[in-house]
Amino acid sequence: MKDLLTPTYMFSSYREVTPDFLLEHGIRGLLLDIDNTLAPYEQEDPDESIRAWVKGMQEAGIAIALVSNNHPPRVERFNRTLGLPAYADSGKPGKRTLLRAMRELGREPSECAMMGDQLLTDSYAGRHIGLPSVIVPPIKDKTNPFFRFKRLLERPYIRRYAKAHGYADWMSFWRIRDPK
Repeated sequence: MKDLLTPTYMFSSYREVTPDFLLEHGIRGLLLDIDNTLAPYEQEDPDESIRAWVKGMQEAGIAIALVSNNHPPRVERFNRTLGLPAYADSGKPGKRTLLRAMRELGREPSECAMMGDQLLTDSYAGRHIGLPSVIVPPIKDKTNPFFRFKRLLERPYIRRYAKAHGYADWMSFWRIRDPK
């Protein structure tokens, strides 16, 4: 279980994940979460930065599918200007939608990664079907008790990643605020 939750790669923002990095690691397909990975929940549409990042990925030959546990109105609205294959109510950490998205992208699992902000859904979803996970900290996390508890459960795995990669101050690296 610990290997499924420990991220393969961590970045401080989606903007730091470059086509060069992905291609260097054999990744030509990206299954991508929306909420708190690309934009906060309340941001209905992708901004120019997101659109430019997606365009840069596509120009480099990286196929992208949005895989979200959010509902269709949110996912469809956010995807309207991006025009990506998009899957709402995906059931992450289940594997069914991820496998479907890879088929639609025309990519093999060996050349895909799952990218998101949550270890218990995004990292686990990718890792349990053999994909590397690319994790970024939440942009604007929910503060309800359920999400605070989930973030507490993630901490040992973030620490493990940070320690293995030479980050002494894991909280600064991850930008996590202690739950209050």
